[in-house]
Amino acid sequence: MTRRSAGLTVVLAALLPVLTGTAQSAQAAGYRYWSFWDRTANTWTYATQGPSTARPADGDVQGFRFAVSADSQDATRPRGAASFAAICARTPARDGMKRVALVLDFGTAADAPGGEAPPAPSPRTACARVASGATTAEALAAVAGPLRYDANALLCAIAGYPRTGCGEQVSTDGTPTRQPSAAKGAGAGGRAADRDGDDGGKDGGPSVGLYAGAAAVAVLGAAAVRQARRRRND
Repeated sequence: MTRRSAGLTVVLAALLPVLTGTAQSAQAAGYRYWSFWDRTANTWTYATQGPSTARPADGDVQGFRFAVSADSQDATRPRGAASFAAICARTPARDGMKRVALVLDFGTAADAPGGEAPPAPSPRTACARVASGATTAEALAAVAGPLRYDANALLCAIAGYPRTGCGEQVSTDGTPTRQPSAAKGAGAGGRAADRDGDDGGKDGGPSVGLYAGAAAVAVLGAAAVRQARRRRND
């Protein structure tokens, strides 16, 4: 083997682990987390703030949905009716207090972590009557405890569900692949609503790195073939 062809072999061998890792990342389905929503008229909108900083007004409707989602554009909305009048009909107004209607959707069995099932009933509603300056997190704690947070103050569980895990990345078969760094979305604990991060795009398709690496392999492979033909001709 010539020095040049040996060098090409070394480069190809070095690229293979990188390509394999990139391909595995491209297979990720998204993150399993609680997303946070605001309700306006008949429309759910992905919240632009996290529950720890959002301060709803009296009469607002907000929702939480547990599901596997790639990002805010892909996130699954809460199900069921969401009328403030219906949810808070039995909770009278009180001076110095506000009422916030909450829709809590624990998702489907397909989104549940291994060994767990969404609690029934789901979705469920609750009317939180809290101090006028309370955050959504405080309203949630008043009617849907116990809540669970991680070390980065990310909201991990509502009413004790799920028992474990917190915004973990999962593959297409629903198995965890890795734990994300600090918050990937408002629904997961109050940071920015963008969950794209470095996951290769919103559509879950192959990343640019995968295509670039494949192209590099193709070029190097072609060079190796040309070098071999020259040696035969010589």
